[in-house]
Amino acid sequence: MMHRRFFAAGLLTVVMLFTAGTLFAEVAPREMFNRLDRNQDGKLTREELPPAAEKNFDMIDADKNGAITVEEFVEFRTRARQAASGAPQQPRIPESIQAELDIPYAGTDHPRQRLDLLLPKARSSDKPLPVVVAIHGGAWMGGDRRQVLPRLFPYVAGGQYAGVSIGYRLSQDAIWPAQIHDCKAAIRWIRGNAKKYNLDPDKIGVIGWSAGGHLVAMLGTAGNVKDLEGDLGDFDDQSSRVTCVVDFFGPADMLTIGDYPSQMKHFSPDAPEAKLLGGAIPENKDKARSASPVAFVSEDDPAFLIVHGTRDPLVPYEQSVALRDALRKAGVPVALITVEDGGHGGFRNPEIERRVDAFFDFHLRGTKAEFKDEKLPNEAQ
Repeated sequence: MMHRRFFAAGLLTVVMLFTAGTLFAEVAPREMFNRLDRNQDGKLTREELPPAAEKNFDMIDADKNGAITVEEFVEFRTRARQAASGAPQQPRIPESIQAELDIPYAGTDHPRQRLDLLLPKARSSDKPLPVVVAIHGGAWMGGDRRQVLPRLFPYVAGGQYAGVSIGYRLSQDAIWPAQIHDCKAAIRWIRGNAKKYNLDPDKIGVIGWSAGGHLVAMLGTAGNVKDLEGDLGDFDDQSSRVTCVVDFFGPADMLTIGDYPSQMKHFSPDAPEAKLLGGAIPENKDKARSASPVAFVSEDDPAFLIVHGTRDPLVPYEQSVALRDALRKAGVPVALITVEDGGHGGFRNPEIERRVDAFFDFHLRGTKAEFKDEKLPNEAQ
C-alpha cells in the first residue's frame, strides 16, 4: 500500500521546503527554479534539489528524462499546493495528447468513480489502440488518479497507446470489495467504449503502485471471480479481464502481510488493511483472503511483471516473492524485478522503467522481448 507519506506527504515536504520555509517564502516558482539551478543550464538535476526534497525528484520529473524543466517544476509546485489545500490535482496535459477527464464509469455521481482517458492526437496507425491503465496508491485511504496520470504521457504521446487512469472509492467511503468492484467496472467501461474511441478491447494492460499494485494484481488473478465483479455501470456484458499486469510493490497476501518486519503493524485494528476490510485482519480472515491476489491465482491468469524493493519499509518484499511463486507454480508467465536496497518506490534506476515499457510493448503490441527474474540496483550504474 502506498502510505500517505509516500506521495501526499512527499508533496507536503516540497510544500514546506518550497513555500513555507524562510528561504523560499513567497518566492514565485520560476524565481525559485532559477535559484536552485546553480549552473543556470535551464534544468535541475537531482543534486541541485535540497536534500529533503531530492527524494521527490522522480515525482517532479514528469517525463522521466533525468532532468527537471521549469515547466515540470511549476506544475509540481502547483500540484503540491493543491494537495496541501485538499484541492484536486490538475496535471498539465502535453499538446500531443487529447484528454477526456472526469468520465463517470459506474453510473453514479461519486467523484471517485471516474476515470481520465488519454488519446494521442496523432496515431501511429489506424488500428485500434492498446490501452495502458494506471491505478494509484495511497493505502486505499488517499491518493488520486491524477497523481499517476503523467506516468501515461510517454505511452500516449508516441501515438501507439491510449491511457486510462482509474479512480476508486477509498476505504473511508466504502470497504472491500468496493475497490475492486470499481476497478472492474472501469475495465468494462473501456471495453464497452472501445469502438467509440478506436481502442483494442483485447489489449488492456494495467499498472499500479502500492495499493494500486494490489488492485492491478487482483484484476489479474481474480478476472473470473463472480463475487468480486460487482454490478456497477452499463456494461455488464463486457469482461473485466486484463491482458497483462505490472505490479509495483503491492500487497499480495493479507493473511501473511503482518508476519514480516515492517514499519507498519499490518494486523492492527488501525492498519490501512483494517480500514479497507472493515476490521483487523485476524478477526476478518475470510474477507482478508478475498482481498489477497495469491488466493485467486490460476493457470489462465495474464502475464505479470512485479517490481519490489528489498528494503520496502511498508509492504514487505516477501509479499511479491509469494505472488511470484504462486503464479509460477500455476504456469503463469511472471518475472520479479528485485530492486536491491530499494524502498517503497522512488527507484532511481531507469532500467526498471525500460523493463516495464518493454513488457507492455511485448504483450500489447507484439514486439520481441524476454523476461526473467532480475536483481537491479536502486541507483543507475
